[in-house]
Amino acid sequence: MTKKIGFLSFGHWMDHPDSAARSGADSLLQSIDLAVAAEELGVDGAYFRVHHFAQQLGSPVPLLAAVGSRTSRIEIGTGVVDMRYANPLGFAEDVAATDLISGGRVQLGIGRGSPEQVIDGWRYFGFAPDEGKSEADMARATSETFLKVIEGVRFAQPNPNPMFPNPPGLLRVEPYSPGLRQRIWWGAGSDATARWAADLGMNLMSSTLKDDESGEPFHVQQRKQIQAYRDQWAQQDHGFEPRISVSRSIFAITNDLDRKYFLGSAERQDQIGSIGPGNRSVFGRSYADEPDALIDQLREDEAIQVADTLLLTIPSQLGVDYNIHVLEAILTEVAPGLGWR
Repeated sequence: MTKKIGFLSFGHWMDHPDSAARSGADSLLQSIDLAVAAEELGVDGAYFRVHHFAQQLGSPVPLLAAVGSRTSRIEIGTGVVDMRYANPLGFAEDVAATDLISGGRVQLGIGRGSPEQVIDGWRYFGFAPDEGKSEADMARATSETFLKVIEGVRFAQPNPNPMFPNPPGLLRVEPYSPGLRQRIWWGAGSDATARWAADLGMNLMSSTLKDDESGEPFHVQQRKQIQAYRDQWAQQDHGFEPRISVSRSIFAITNDLDRKYFLGSAERQDQIGSIGPGNRSVFGRSYADEPDALIDQLREDEAIQVADTLLLTIPSQLGVDYNIHVLEAILTEVAPGLGWR
């Protein structure tokens, strides 16, 4: 099965001699350079993880707009924006503008988010759940509002004495970007949220962890989550075929530097942990091996096999040149052997 292959960067920076990204400026500018180089290499997507109150990429829209202005083909996206922190109307304006700048290449991953660096960080941004609702409820409600706004729904009562003439009828948030609504992805951590995403007509973004719902290996549970999503989608009439991505840490060992960084360091087995009180999560294994061995291992990953998009998590602190090497090794040494290219 041919696949779109993209990279997913957390954009970590650290003021340390061993880090190639030692400041926020380093991380942002290197992210742009990486996307430009990845497009030249033939990578299909440049995706960026979003965390707040951390030395990572917390504000993705300016970055995506900059990448969009420097590239012409590569998809640009997130994995994922924490909607507990978002104003849905302001965010809709920013994302639509970015999509227009890029010529309709935004693939926006949104979600409930994961535990952050501070307690209830969204409160500092001015948001709080309604009475009797949870922060997850708040994220889903914000997401539903955002989806309606980017559809171009007209809902705002015009001023009878505006500064500029208005068109007749109610007004919508501007700018409006046609097609953007079909390029929104939901980062689902459970089977239930995957089905919810299908009901709302969002593409599915499944990461390297999910709720442990059966005790089976991670890739099996993820494959079943994908099937649950597809079954739910088939009951709707959204008018387009959805896309499904999975994320993995995959490193092909092709030189001594690869061996130094990754050989023997990959978690060869799934890990069990928790990302919240009372929540048992299964974390998928990492892959690091010689290309032929990697091909054999990846062939057994059931979720990768059924997804149409693979996002490769990259070690952003190792710099642009090394990460291009990591991506090129997968594209040339691994992907052809699996029929992805």
